[in-house]
Amino acid sequence: MDTKNFKVDIENSRIDWIGRKVTGAHNGTIGIKEGNFTFENNTLSAGKFVIDTKSIEILDIEDAETNAQFAGHLASDDFFDSDHFSEAIFEITQTEPGDNNLYYTKGNLTIKGITNSIDVTLQVIKTDNTAVLDARIVIDRTKFNIKFRSANFFANLGDTLIYNNFDLNIHLISEAI
Repeated sequence: MDTKNFKVDIENSRIDWIGRKVTGAHNGTIGIKEGNFTFENNTLSAGKFVIDTKSIEILDIEDAETNAQFAGHLASDDFFDSDHFSEAIFEITQTEPGDNNLYYTKGNLTIKGITNSIDVTLQVIKTDNTAVLDARIVIDRTKFNIKFRSANFFANLGDTLIYNNFDLNIHLISEAI
């Protein structure tokens, strides 16, 4: 069996996030601490990447004071509790190759110390020396005890409601090791 391992290039990889509320949306980036993927006989068989929850940035708020206040709120226990849970982890548990460089994967996502199984479709472009993985993951934040202004837990929120789902648009570039 031909096994090849790849390490995520954290400097050139990117995770963008989008969170929505009744009155609009916010977006930004979040950093990657590390990651790796394994291919057996040129087929993705395993992988894991670690997100640095302390690195969250907001791109759509230009006022520095407002931006810093919002970033602090996202790091607080209302959201990611980054002081206690500085990492979020996604680990592939099962892969099934499809057409057009797609993989249908199951994996465990851990946020705030809570792990849930999720299904993710990955697009993987692999050469001998690189593997580029792209995915859009839609996450229900309430499954990870992020309840702030969720209609599932609070009534009469009106235009302060924050939708439960947020998106991670993931672009990971990895190199053979």
